[in-house]
Amino acid sequence: MLSAMNETAFWQLIEACSPSVPDPEGDELAAALTAHLMNGPVHDVVGFAEQLSWALYRLDRKEYGDGLSGDQFLHTRAAVVAAGREEFERVLRDPERFTPYADGLVWAEALLYVPDHAYEHLTGDAWDRGTRYSYESGSNAAGWTAS
Repeated sequence: MLSAMNETAFWQLIEACSPSVPDPEGDELAAALTAHLMNGPVHDVVGFAEQLSWALYRLDRKEYGDGLSGDQFLHTRAAVVAAGREEFERVLRDPERFTPYADGLVWAEALLYVPDHAYEHLTGDAWDRGTRYSYESGSNAAGWTAS
């Protein structure tokens, strides 16, 4: 059980829930994450959503998303997060590593709904997501300014 959903706990959970077989759309990862979070306290779900939003926000930069539609870019950023911390950090250091995700339009849209499903299961209420950082493409204004 996670005591606090900090960045380390978030990435450990992604790794622990990653399937051992290829999961190109992230559906199995999302199902495993949801199942895990549905067995814990609500604050873990909220913490997961915050960490997910932070990771997606960090990838919301022009050098990654130029030429992709908003939804394509969001779902592709989610795929990088689904690939795990090591790959996420590599992509942050080298934007060229994002290209295979964008060119192949590798999506992990299901990852975006993990907090919603877990929260609804735990509380019986729909969650009107409000995280510190927006998931939406282009919300990281600093990442889209000309260098």
